[in-house]
Amino acid sequence: MSLMATKSIERLKAEAAEVGEHSLKRVLGPVNLVTLGIGAIIGTGIFVLTGQAAAAYAGPAIVLSMVVAGVVSALAGLCYAEFASTVPIAGSAYTYGYATLGEIFAWIIGWDLILEYALGAATVAVGWSGYVVSFLHDLGLQFPAAFSAAPGTVVTLADGTAVTAVFNVPAVLITVLVTMLLVIGIQESANVNSVIVVIKVVVVLLVIVAGASFINAANLRPFIPANTGEFGHYGWSGVLRGAGVIFFAYIGFDAVSTAAQEARNPQRDMPIGILGSLAVCTVLYVLVSGVMVGLVPYSTLGVPAPMAVAIDATRGQAAGTLWSGLMNSMPYVVKLGAIAGLSSVMVVMMLGQPRIFYSMANDGLLPAWARKIHPRFRTPHITTIVTGVAVALASGFTPIGILGELVSIGTLLAFVIVSLGVIVLRYKRPELERPFRTPLVPLVPSLSAAVSLLLMLGLPWETQLRLIVWMAIGVVLYFAYGYRHSELRKAETAAAGRTTR
Repeated sequence: MSLMATKSIERLKAEAAEVGEHSLKRVLGPVNLVTLGIGAIIGTGIFVLTGQAAAAYAGPAIVLSMVVAGVVSALAGLCYAEFASTVPIAGSAYTYGYATLGEIFAWIIGWDLILEYALGAATVAVGWSGYVVSFLHDLGLQFPAAFSAAPGTVVTLADGTAVTAVFNVPAVLITVLVTMLLVIGIQESANVNSVIVVIKVVVVLLVIVAGASFINAANLRPFIPANTGEFGHYGWSGVLRGAGVIFFAYIGFDAVSTAAQEARNPQRDMPIGILGSLAVCTVLYVLVSGVMVGLVPYSTLGVPAPMAVAIDATRGQAAGTLWSGLMNSMPYVVKLGAIAGLSSVMVVMMLGQPRIFYSMANDGLLPAWARKIHPRFRTPHITTIVTGVAVALASGFTPIGILGELVSIGTLLAFVIVSLGVIVLRYKRPELERPFRTPLVPLVPSLSAAVSLLLMLGLPWETQLRLIVWMAIGVVLYFAYGYRHSELRKAETAAAGRTTR
């Protein structure tokens, strides 16, 4: 069997329609799917990485980086929406790759998506830890600095002394709690997520409305700081690198597609969930990033809780005004909103990863235990627990900068493959029913693939090297297990045997 053998759309749909002990529960409507997307998108990217990207790469022009990343996401979102309505199967880009480009590409995408979902959740857990420690400090409670960050991270205390961290305990604790919630059920997880989404959208709107009154125009000059002589450090190349790094902020709309087999009407509702959540978040992101760099010098935002730093700076300016009471309480509101918001991102990210494993196990590319469904909760409980353990270890031991860049490059690679897959499927299967159609094919998917690739190349070379090493490990595992246990391979071998007889 060729490594490029594809799985037919008809077979995929038939598998999705099966009901039994290995099937997922269809309970999600369009509102659930939109809030799942918003729940995943508004998180570490805006609460943490935006400030760090402004400080290190783009300066006030982080607003332009947001626009670039938003355009790339919109192009990719249109491609995901077509696939999600045409092939409404759990597995997201992995399933789309299997239907268009072949098994080896499907495996590569599935392996690559671990960088997006599992490491994405780990990145969020580290950001959550930073806000929790900061919030406890505001309440007069000092969390032990040695247990608040990855090993080797130097944590500066309030008195100016420094402590070298050995483990990130809060990040592990939130991972355990989210894992327990996801094992209990998809509907319960979606309901919790919807409540939290309302809270964090209100917080972001408060920051935009209240903070806009205290913007200092001097903080926005120069809007695009001069390049330091090194690619990616300010100037236009810094805008590009900033877009690649904070692209993580937009990750989440594609996580909606992993819940396709738990949607009541996926052909109609998946595009609504994907594009609706992306549109809402893009507007909020551009506005809130502009407010942040307008409130304080961009160089001060390279911290674990940059939004809190920006809001803290308004306290003195608000004294004696109508805004005084609100601005004095805003640091607490922002941190509570961030803590709640980051929790919901983890829910969606850690919901997505087990469903990728579930689809891969159904195809024989992973062991059978990875497709087991809990008899009572109807969730992939084993892979959810495995994902939880992996996320806990990554968040406890790895710095947020490395995690964020790995997630961005992994997601961008998935976007490249999905975008090309739309073109391939249009050519190979033009007769397929497509409830949602990507406009201007092949222009839109070609642009999506090209710009995603450009953002990948704008990331640090160390991140590109880590991706290559990760992909090499994945290829070895495929030939060691997946290639020999593929259900598609077994079916084609059996068919060839019957033909020979």
